[in-house]
Amino acid sequence: MGKIVAFSNQKGGVGKTTTCVNMAAYLAQKGYKCLIVDLDPQGNATSGLGFAKSDVKSSVYSVMIDETPIEEAVYKTCVDGLDILPSTIDLAGAEVELVYIKDREHVLKNVLNVARSSYDFITIDCPPSLGLLTINALSAADTVIIPIQSEYYALEGLSQLMNTIKLVTKHLNPNLKVEGVVLTMNDNRAIISRQISEEIKKYFGKSVFETVIPRNIRLAEAPSHGVPIMLHDTKCSGAKAYLAFTEEFLSRQKK
Repeated sequence: MGKIVAFSNQKGGVGKTTTCVNMAAYLAQKGYKCLIVDLDPQGNATSGLGFAKSDVKSSVYSVMIDETPIEEAVYKTCVDGLDILPSTIDLAGAEVELVYIKDREHVLKNVLNVARSSYDFITIDCPPSLGLLTINALSAADTVIIPIQSEYYALEGLSQLMNTIKLVTKHLNPNLKVEGVVLTMNDNRAIISRQISEEIKKYFGKSVFETVIPRNIRLAEAPSHGVPIMLHDTKCSGAKAYLAFTEEFLSRQKK
């Protein structure tokens, strides 16, 4: 049975998609069978892996709303062993349509339960909001990873996210755990970055990953080439950091 990991933070621009895509890519490189679920209507994980949204015939929307079988909507990516359930702009309307569906918080869970046995890991890239799509992701997931940018506003809204996770755990998914917090877009030269990092470590304790993702231009470039960082520049600081982060994630699984 594959493990399902949601990447969530309702604050946009924190490196959530970058972290979700690159961890999954490195897991696949290490021989694990992985599926990325792009649950963000912006579809950044989809385009960041080289798929033009206009070319996507079936998507996560088709699977959740139109009940298309998941195997008809999964695409192979440029990385061996890594598949994607892509997103299109149709997903923007799913929040409203889900309201009228019975057991609406568990639609994604029911979909992914069919695919679980085919993968070692399923990663979900959540939208930057705490609406029904994110609730579906948290209801389906075993654990959640929270990417947090090392900047002044990083802790804003975090209590709201933690409260949502608590409510989902209480009412919808009692097995949901916080896998950890990963610091992204870090600039060690900036005093504010170091101060924020310390604040986050005080708040979350040992659940903060030791690996810190630096601010790195090559990481920012990779999606425009439609590839994860390991296929764009394997030697840059961003690639090394995501490889280390993936290895730290795997070491936590053994524990």
